[in-house]
Parts: sequence; C-alpha cells; structure tokens
Amino acid sequence: MKEEAKNYLFTSESVSEGHPDKVADQISDAVLDEFLAQDPSSKVACETLVTTGQVVVAGEVKSSAYVDLTSTVRRVIDRIGYNSSELKFDAQACGVLSALHEQSPDINRGVERAKEEEQGAGDQGMMFGYACDETSNYMPIALDLSHLLLRELAKIRREGDVMPYLRPDAKSQVTVEYTPEHQPVRIHTIVVSTQHEEFVRAGEGKSQEEADREMLERIREDIRTILLPRVIAQLPEKVREMFDSELVLLVNPTGKFVIGGPHGDTGLTGRKIVVDTYGGRGAHGGGAFSGKDPSKVDRSAAYAARHIAKNLVAAGVAREALVQVAYAIGVAEPVSLYVNTRGTANVNLTDGEISEKVKSLFDMRPHAIESRFKLRAPIYEETAAYGHMGRHPEVVEKQFGPEGAKVTLRVELFSWEKLDMVDAVRKEFGL
Repeated sequence: MKEEAKNYLFTSESVSEGHPDKVADQISDAVLDEFLAQDPSSKVACETLVTTGQVVVAGEVKSSAYVDLTSTVRRVIDRIGYNSSELKFDAQACGVLSALHEQSPDINRGVERAKEEEQGAGDQGMMFGYACDETSNYMPIALDLSHLLLRELAKIRREGDVMPYLRPDAKSQVTVEYTPEHQPVRIHTIVVSTQHEEFVRAGEGKSQEEADREMLERIREDIRTILLPRVIAQLPEKVREMFDSELVLLVNPTGKFVIGGPHGDTGLTGRKIVVDTYGGRGAHGGGAFSGKDPSKVDRSAAYAARHIAKNLVAAGVAREALVQVAYAIGVAEPVSLYVNTRGTANVNLTDGEISEKVKSLFDMRPHAIESRFKLRAPIYEETAAYGHMGRHPEVVEKQFGPEGAKVTLRVELFSWEKLDMVDAVRKEFGL
C-alpha cells in the first residue's frame, strides 16, 4: 500500500536595514542615485564595505556628475539609525574612504551604441524572475512575512516608546508548512534576532547571567505581544488563519545581541541576493543588484523577468512562473528566454510554447527595459532594504545634491511591479 504523501516545510529569511550587508547595499544605491540625479546616462558600479568606524566605497564610474560622497554616506548611515558612538559605527564619526575610479573603456565599448535601441548588455549571464499566487503581491509567503516582520520592527524602533532598547541590526526567518500539492497551510516557525541595548546590567547582587536572562525574557515577551500582533493585523484573513497555537517562536536564540551592525560583522554590497529576490523559492543567476546602473543586466533584466512572471501569474496563465533570460556582453538581444510554470499552467501549452508567446509580448533588449521601467532615474536607494520584488509601485519626490543646492525630482519607484501587461497577456493566451 502506497504511503500517503506528507506535508513539508520551507524557510526564507530577511535582514533589516541595519544589517551590515544591507547598510553597504543602501550606501551603494544612494551613491548611484546621486549620480543618476545629475547625469541620467551615468554608468556606475559601486561597491561598499562597512566595518567598525569605517566605510570604504570603491568601483567604476563614467559620469559628468559630481557627488559629495562623504555627505551621501553619512546621510544614509544616520537614516538607518547608526548615530551613536556607543554602537562603534556612527554616521558623523566614521571614516569614509573613496576608491571610485573611471569605468574601463573595454566594458563601455560593448554597452554604448550610436542607436540607443541597439545598446548592448553590460555583462554576460543569466537572470531570473519569479512569481506565485501565495500572496496578493505574488511573492512567496515565507519571504513576504520575513520582510514584513522586520519592516514593522524598524517602525517600532523609530517610534521609540514600547521597545525603546531596539538597535538597527536584525534578522528574521519564517518557516511555512506546505501540502504535497504545494499549498501553504500553516506558519510553522518564526525566528527573530534583534540587536538591543544592554538595558539590564550586572551589579548590586545581580550576575551577568541573570542580567542577560532578564533582558532576553523582556525581548521575547515584547516580540510575542507587540511585534507579532501588529504584523498579523496587517495580513489578509487567509494568512491570519495560518497562525495557530502550535507556532514555534524563537527570539534571540543566542541569548544576547548587544554587539551588532558593522561593528559586530563586516558588511559588503551584494551579499544578500536571495533576501533581495525570492527567499530561495525562485532561482537566482548570481548577480547582485545594489550599486549598479541599469545597463548592468544583472539588475535591469532581473526586474524585467520579475515583471513578466508577475503578469503571467496575475493573468492566470499559471499559478507559478519562473522566467530565465540570458545575455552575451555587448549584444542587445537575449541569447535565451524561458518560462517554467512548474506544472501549474492553466493553458494547454508546453512551457516552450508559453516562452515563445512571452518573447513576442516583452522586449527584453537592455535599452527597451530601461525605457519601459524608467530605470535611468534615481530610484534605487529604496530597493536596497526589505527586498527589490513584491513592493508597491508609487510616485514620490526625492531630493539630491549638497546642502544649500538640493534639487527635487519626481520619480516612480518599483515600476517593474506594475500589472500593466495582464490584459495583453490574457489576449495573447486566449484567457
């Protein structure tokens, strides 16, 4: 007799804006935005390292813009919340070393063309986009919840009243239980690790161990009674029902998290690529996003592939879609484009046939992608924490330039998240 298939567990993680790798990402993207605000044709590859009391910004730039690197770096660090010498990483006191230099002409010659539409890819490689019907924003539920937990924790930190001991560095992890048919049914485990002040100290008859235990008990209770209810209240009913009394909640499993941020762990741009995308549910081509202008298809084509996947699922072509696109450096047309519906297609077509229809609907040449999503605008600092995908498209005003000479620009954030191709997809697929 065949054994009945069992449910399985899948886990995704997120990290806060104060995580050292995310600090580096945000600095890189803020520098990129400053270049693009002055010179939209800028070519930028900006990498950042952060450690105790020190920021190093390196990379290649081709631009007519002048950027006050030091003030940009300090503004980002201050916004995140590293503004005290006690944290060993202070926006106003840290050293800032610039090692930006001119972009290689060997790379540039493959990108720029006399005709803009013939612009070549800034590098070879493959990029992936993914979408599924687990959430209203077509993201995997484990990652979506992981991001939400940390966004709300950061909000609580900035409010400063109910959990006044919070510091910027934090991580979350959500484990979801699935049926054999790949339907999420229950939130199994939540892990939250948050940096905190040493708000209970040893002394006057209290040992260090007792002080640490008292802090941990307070943090655990606050996560359980303050953070979780605030997060759950924001969820749709079908997701709220997935929380039950058997939920495993793990808070600061090491017992203490006072030393954190760039002082606790050196941060580098591009080390959180799975957090930035799909939490391990979709594939990843390996190329990081932050600090790169849109001529780098690592970034722009990954956004375009997400746009395809999201519109396919929203249109009802499939419950799940993984889109792969690949390029050769200096060549405009992709060398391949493939859609994998993972057996969830709602149309009587093979994945190869679906891919052919997608090719006819979406222009995946680099310049077309840049134009379609308005990627030559300074829109990237907002992408560098809490995920590049699944976010809400919106038009905002942002300021750039030095104090006393700031300019205000109106830009559109997360344009690749628009469901603007659903009707065209439905028409193409006869839905």
